[in-house]
This record gives sequence, structure tokens and C-alpha cells, in this order.
Amino acid sequence: QVQLVESGGGSVQAGGSLRLACTVSGKTYRRACMAWWRQTPGNERDWVAAIWTEGESTYYAESVKGRFTISHDSAKNTVYLQMTSLKPEDTAMYFCAADFNGQVVAGSWYEIHFDTWGKGTQVTVSS
Repeated sequence: QVQLVESGGGSVQAGGSLRLACTVSGKTYRRACMAWWRQTPGNERDWVAAIWTEGESTYYAESVKGRFTISHDSAKNTVYLQMTSLKPEDTAMYFCAADFNGQVVAGSWYEIHFDTWGKGTQVTVSS
């Protein structure tokens, strides 16, 4: 059974940094689209960043561009989200998602195109 397990969330002051990790287990893959999404209570889940594991093209939401970096370590089957210059508005539950079936089209980020999701890790940024 394929699983995505997130780690690295926590509490930090504004301006600080955190690195999230998402490890894939139960599946061997070469090409996938891995992404991070985030959600605050009462709101829809928002796409944050994505990377294609083959070629390593990366994409970012405007709200995090220049502050967040997504990367992938194929040897560890792990995708990372390095978050710097954190702001209180970055506070959310962060979810890792994977498209192993080639459904995602760059620039069109829909939850339904991601076939596997993690359970999330909380990030809290205080002012």
C-alpha cells in the first residue's frame, strides 16, 4: 500500500524557517508529480508547490515564491519543502500529495489529479 508520511512541522516565529519532508513508501516510481498543499480551518486546500521527480521542474504559488523551495531526493523517496522568511499567514496544515498516474498538468493544480495524500503536518507561525 502506497503511503506518504509528512514530518517537520512545528511552531516558529515570523521570519524563521522550517523544512518539511514527505517520504513515499510502498511504491517504486521514476516519474511522479509531488506537491505540497496547505489548508486552514474552514477553508479549501490551496496548492503551494510542485516538482516533477524526473527532470525536477518546479512550480510555486505566488504567495510563497522566493521563500519556499521544493526538492526531491530520489535515493530517499522523499520530497522536501524548505520554508524561509515564514509569515503568520503561512500557518496551516501542510499536506503532501503525489500523482503517480500522469494526471497533473503544470499550471493546472487540482486536488483530484493527485491520487495519493499524506495526513498532514501542522505549521504555526507566530508574530
